[in-house]
Amino acid sequence: MFDSEEIKRISGQKKRWQKDLPDCSAAGPFETVSGAPVEFLCTPEDVRELDYTRDLGFPGMYPYTRGAYGTMYRGRQWTMRQFSGFGSAADTNRRFHFLLEKGQTGLSTAFDMPTIMGFDSDHARSLGEVGKCGVAIDSLEDMETLFRGIPLDRVSTSMTINAPAAILLALYIAVGEKQGVPSARLQGTIQNDILKEYMAQKSWIFPPGPSMRIITDILAFCTEHVPKWNTISISGYHIREAGSTALQELAFTLADGFAYVEAGIAAGLDVDDFAPRLSHFFNAHLDFFEEIAKYRAARRIWARHMKEKYGAKKPESLRLRFHTQTAGCSLTAQQPENNIVRTAFEALSAVLGGTQSLHTNSMDETLALPSEKAVTIALRTQQIIASETGVANTVDPLAGSYLLESLTSRLEQGAEEYFRKIESLGGVIAALEKGFFQTEISRAAYRYQLAIEKKARIVVGVNEYVQPDENLDIDLLEIDRCVEEDQVKRLKVLRERRDNGAVGQSLEALRSAAGGSDNMMPRFLDCARCYATEGEIIDVLREEFGEYKDPKFF
Repeated sequence: MFDSEEIKRISGQKKRWQKDLPDCSAAGPFETVSGAPVEFLCTPEDVRELDYTRDLGFPGMYPYTRGAYGTMYRGRQWTMRQFSGFGSAADTNRRFHFLLEKGQTGLSTAFDMPTIMGFDSDHARSLGEVGKCGVAIDSLEDMETLFRGIPLDRVSTSMTINAPAAILLALYIAVGEKQGVPSARLQGTIQNDILKEYMAQKSWIFPPGPSMRIITDILAFCTEHVPKWNTISISGYHIREAGSTALQELAFTLADGFAYVEAGIAAGLDVDDFAPRLSHFFNAHLDFFEEIAKYRAARRIWARHMKEKYGAKKPESLRLRFHTQTAGCSLTAQQPENNIVRTAFEALSAVLGGTQSLHTNSMDETLALPSEKAVTIALRTQQIIASETGVANTVDPLAGSYLLESLTSRLEQGAEEYFRKIESLGGVIAALEKGFFQTEISRAAYRYQLAIEKKARIVVGVNEYVQPDENLDIDLLEIDRCVEEDQVKRLKVLRERRDNGAVGQSLEALRSAAGGSDNMMPRFLDCARCYATEGEIIDVLREEFGEYKDPKFF
């Protein structure tokens, strides 16, 4: 963007300017949250390789660095979602209606640990966990209650579920049928990103091979029957929450995404048939400019690889769309009101980075599931950004910043280095089996924690500006023990009054499909329609596929 003589002239001026400045090195190190060094002052010299047409272009055009869509928020505001899910389906349904009345524009569902791990609420391993960290869903009956009074043809729903994602999608489709909404009109997302579970979040059930088969079955089925559904939310969020750097989050997330693309192609699918419905999910951490650069780099990398490596032709296949959630790991139990401020800056970085959907964490989430007051403040944070700050009035307003563009390019180059390492190890699954991702993340988490303990990184209220006599005076949401007792009772009644002959037949048909090569999604739907429980369905798959055991790494 500048000729070499101009760069040389500016470089000389910078050196002369800097020569007489006081030395600030003792106040450092000056690093991003990820530990990357930050330049004292950026100039055109830092973006000397940048080519506007090749590297930036215009919003909504290849390589999409400046935004997924041409008009961005002038044409359509980002979807405002608040993570909702606690107690029973009826409890969460009331929260859904509460948030929609407050102006939320999309639903986001959190499930409890028994649901996430494929156990019914009356299983011995579910004891004490039912409805605690999300909503308990055992069958179509619960799903009907969860979405009672919510028209599925007018609301998009995101579901944070991975190993049992196909089953929860089947339940959702069945609810749509009950409402008279055909699957072709359903809109939403299942997380369905099992690779990041092996890396970071650890909520797996089956080994990688069968898990990838279930995912390709979902890709094929939804391409034909649920064309508006986002079949995978490729999730860097949990990689970052496990302690990764921004660069690792970027590289490992996109590496997972490319692995799903390769799996779809290997299963005989045309990349342009399924890639447009792949979405991404990133973490908005506290280093403002690094986070914005991360989102812009992600769009550019995805577009280039999809076009140049995988031969995608449709713009929809090249366009990376993403949801953002503010960083749970940045919140503190100490002085929890400070979390409102942290979340606001993180949300602002996501908007300036061009997110399509946003969830703002509540101030009390380090202590409990969010209360109505806390979740309302979190939603209002998004609404203030959208309506009062003016940042949504122009597309990619920070483009051209020497700092931002240099950070974007640096993150892209670092991600490409990681891709080469992963390829040299044999690909994502082989690298997982060798413990590469797990080791990289754990080392980064250790370095970050060490910096906090040494006060090389200040966390307000934790290692500086501490209030030893702090009085925690906020109301917390508590889940009553009766939630579990009532859920177990309802499950018992369901098993007594449903057609158990039909349930048995549907489960056997699923077993046959799992043991063969047929697409399993139609069988999941049959099981859902006759009120087979999630645990019963998962048990069939456990018997056919086995369970994954995490390798030990030292």
